[in-house]
Amino acid sequence: MASAVKESRPGYGQLLRTPGAWTFLLPGFLARQPFAMLTIGIVLLVESTTGSYGTAGTVSAATGVAMALFAPQGGKLADRFGQRAVLLPGVLVHVAGVAALITLALSHAPLWALLAVAVPTGASTPQVGPMVRARWASRLGGSPLMPTAAAFESVTDEFTFVVGPVLATALCTGIHPAAGLIAEAALTLAGGLLFASQRRSQPPVHRAAAGDGPRVSALSIPGVRVLIVAFLGIGAVFGGMQVSLTAFTQNIGQPGINGVLYGIFAGGNMLAGIACGAIAWKVGPRRRLLVAYGLLALATTPLWAVTAVPLLGAVGLVVGLCIAPALITGYTLVESLVPATARTEAFTWLTGAVALGQAAAATAAGQLADGFGPSAGFLVPLAGTALALTVLLALRAHLLPRSSTLIVGSAPASSATAGGRASRDTETGPLDACEPAADALAQGSREGDNGRGVGHRTPVTVD
Repeated sequence: MASAVKESRPGYGQLLRTPGAWTFLLPGFLARQPFAMLTIGIVLLVESTTGSYGTAGTVSAATGVAMALFAPQGGKLADRFGQRAVLLPGVLVHVAGVAALITLALSHAPLWALLAVAVPTGASTPQVGPMVRARWASRLGGSPLMPTAAAFESVTDEFTFVVGPVLATALCTGIHPAAGLIAEAALTLAGGLLFASQRRSQPPVHRAAAGDGPRVSALSIPGVRVLIVAFLGIGAVFGGMQVSLTAFTQNIGQPGINGVLYGIFAGGNMLAGIACGAIAWKVGPRRRLLVAYGLLALATTPLWAVTAVPLLGAVGLVVGLCIAPALITGYTLVESLVPATARTEAFTWLTGAVALGQAAAATAAGQLADGFGPSAGFLVPLAGTALALTVLLALRAHLLPRSSTLIVGSAPASSATAGGRASRDTETGPLDACEPAADALAQGSREGDNGRGVGHRTPVTVD
């Protein structure tokens, strides 16, 4: 009995004992830190040289937009030609772009010059997080450890947003305004090259063979487009909090506590992520996403009215606690919506959506802080999450797993499809926080719509 329980509820310890996992986990963790350091480093450097949060937010936004637009293309190339082939040139271009941006900012170059360099800098940002997820999927296949891996990666992303902004802020305020970006470039170079050197764990490429049908694009799936909107709202929280906290602490004459306040916010995010991965959920991921997103929008409501540092830290902690469930559940859903051949692309679309939302929020929050005071920037996270929640509620039907078939009633059903694939009803059993996994069973869930029990079945490939 004990062994059966252990097998059905694999834990983090078992996951980390996967052969070869540490060969890409440690370099991956190092290489993904710059993702959380780049925008805040740009804001702090450009604000110190121009004296304008609006200008700093605009340059940061250009970087984020370029990252969001080019990241999915990098994901496509990684699926087709391998991660190493994409990482090596990308790392070198990114480091050169950061160096040029630092030089221009310190030389008080005009805004157009900063924007011209910010675009290739953002476009070449290595998308290590999606690549690590793809390596887990390749190594574990249909193992029950895949949901645990999805939770672990989401927690790692949250931890990145704890360490990265705090480190960048400490370097910029304690050493030199450019120190944060210098550290970002150094970590990108060292971590990116080390991660690219791990060839054995690299997932196989998916080159199109003669006679194959058209390649499925992740963006062509309606559910992915809905999740992109949700992740744009989450990015608005990150970007709005970064700029607004910076402006708030500068305004009260305590710039050094900016990193502490943002660390509290990101720390709540990480703690909630750990808890989310440990809970055996009894409701489906679609409903969990809607509930978590509603709580996130509600938590951002009082930010703009807070004037005391301790209270702002407490509210920021609550906001952080509400982000992780929405973020993790979004990744859970995309793994059931997207086929394996486009999964890296799908992950990069979501990562890019966070970056784009972060960039837009940084611009808007900067303009509001310049024109109406630092507290006005906190309206941006509220507006972003409220708009995204509206879209989620309106288009929630698109978040059902691909190939799902609704079954009205309680009688189980199964059938065989023409391609030798079997279907089975998977309504029983609690859903883990990070199910369904890549290439694993896409488990169905009961979601009571209009007071009726409605389930769905998911085709399962029989090898």
